[in-house]
Amino acid sequence: MFKDEPAGVGAEQRHDDVGARTANGEETSINPELIRREGFASEAEYEAYLATLGQDALTPADAYMEEPFLVSEEHVLESRLRELREELENLQARLHVIRDQTAAVVTENVRWADASAHAQLGNQPWLKLAGAMAAAFVITRGIRRLPLGTVATTALPLVVAAMNRKFARG
Repeated sequence: MFKDEPAGVGAEQRHDDVGARTANGEETSINPELIRREGFASEAEYEAYLATLGQDALTPADAYMEEPFLVSEEHVLESRLRELREELENLQARLHVIRDQTAAVVTENVRWADASAHAQLGNQPWLKLAGAMAAAFVITRGIRRLPLGTVATTALPLVVAAMNRKFARG
């Protein structure tokens, strides 16, 4: 289909002088002065074209501004309440993620401690560790019951004499 041929059967489309399509011979709403097909012949023609385009820019912005939309305090409070609820939901979701991560870290630490105990103590490491703790408890109780005060009082002069002899030789 070419520019000036009919678009289809029974419906003929026409073009105005600048090539814009018209419906049933009606004129277009586009200003033909604003449509340029080729370059400008002179600088003055270019300036005139820019002036034609810039007429809308010269109108004050106040002409396009509407009356400010008045917002009631109730609407502002509801909006703020909605924002706070969304923020609370966001924080709860983040807290849930942190709890899951913390549980994963604790589980991994327990696995690591168990593997470390197996590596150091072999089979049944917790039983061996419990036995060592019980032995330490019994030995500590036994040492506390010994009369170390009298032993230390008796042994202290002997230790001092041995140290003096050693220093006298050296």
